[in-house]
Amino acid sequence: MLYLSLQGSMAVRKIATLRFIEKHSSIAHISYERNGHVLAEIKNKGLNKNNYKDYLEIQKLFIENECQRYKEASKYICSVMDFGAEEIEFYTLNYPKAIGVDWDVTTALKKELQILRNNFPKRILYLNATDETLLQRKTGDCSRNRDFFDFYIKNLLPLKRKWFLNRQDVDILEVDNKSIDEVSELVFEWIKEQIVIQ
Repeated sequence: MLYLSLQGSMAVRKIATLRFIEKHSSIAHISYERNGHVLAEIKNKGLNKNNYKDYLEIQKLFIENECQRYKEASKYICSVMDFGAEEIEFYTLNYPKAIGVDWDVTTALKKELQILRNNFPKRILYLNATDETLLQRKTGDCSRNRDFFDFYIKNLLPLKRKWFLNRQDVDILEVDNKSIDEVSELVFEWIKEQIVIQ
């Protein structure tokens, strides 16, 4: 089983790319990030991600959800994730930094993070775009609520770029001046290459 992940910022058109591939090819199963039930549970429990104890409980829920998602994706010969377990690890360890607190999440969630890392993809493709391109795309997309966008661009994205762009298991695709079709074709070629290499 080959497990791949498509990464990038909000508004980088990652989902549009995956939908294009899903529509035009059966080369891989596409697993979309689905966490509505997790968000509902967080709301029902009244958890606040800016409170340390609540944050740990919240991230346990996300880790558990991602492990279940991986289990479902493992049923296919090749699965491409709309974000994978690597995204949950990044967010778990870096959101506290983004809000300016020094929480020892690594120790508190040591067991959960180890389980999560067992679900990492073999290879990650990071769609990279400048902040200016992302802002332009966000402004032109009225179909999605992006209230978190400004905070994300200023506080989380710099950490994310540093986290992913220096990893050995990450390939980078610059998408600034490319259409969705062009990006989709390049991502499709990347998937085919990974299948051949496996």
